[in-house]
Amino acid sequence: MTERFTQTLRRQSEPTWSAAVGHRFVKELCDGSVADPVMVRYLVQDHRFLDSFLTLLGAAIATADTFEARLRLGRFAGMISSDENTYFLRAFQALDVSPAQRDEPADTLPTAGFKAIMREAAATRSYAAALAVLNVAEGLYLDWAIKAPQPLPANFVHAEWITLHDNPFFRDFVAFLQAELDRVGPQQAALSSDFYLRTVQLELAFFDAIYPGEA
Repeated sequence: MTERFTQTLRRQSEPTWSAAVGHRFVKELCDGSVADPVMVRYLVQDHRFLDSFLTLLGAAIATADTFEARLRLGRFAGMISSDENTYFLRAFQALDVSPAQRDEPADTLPTAGFKAIMREAAATRSYAAALAVLNVAEGLYLDWAIKAPQPLPANFVHAEWITLHDNPFFRDFVAFLQAELDRVGPQQAALSSDFYLRTVQLELAFFDAIYPGEA
């Protein structure tokens, strides 16, 4: 049986993909043992992606070649702008994160790298490039979230971050992203592979940076 394009990219991303999915941060998040200062560092940095991420989604909507794809991407952009952003605000409140704590720390190198690659992919005006980054950003998170042991942690800050990345809507959206990249990616294979593999490297580096001095 012929390997799907996204399966090829996933295989080429190893062992980095699996290192990210099995990272210490993921394990501590899923068992509820992640320390509050670590969770704060993670959320502060991760929330800074949203502006660039919405730019990337906007580019994907603009360059998609079907109306159905635009609708699917538009619905997801709506979820990011509402449910996910609201989660961050509630989590910051629960963790007593002040405006200064959110604004003053510099971007880590992986955070800056994520912002840059999302905007770079958007600037290509290539649907395949946008899909390559989206497939990693969403597919890798689904990959670790579906493995979370039950029951989930009692603290909503941990549990809700898991369920945001493992629910029927999200699973269906990741499957859609994979199918779209399988469809259009092979025509721009080198471009798609470049963005995909660089994004996987950034995912692992981002998790490592949450534990400064320990990576």
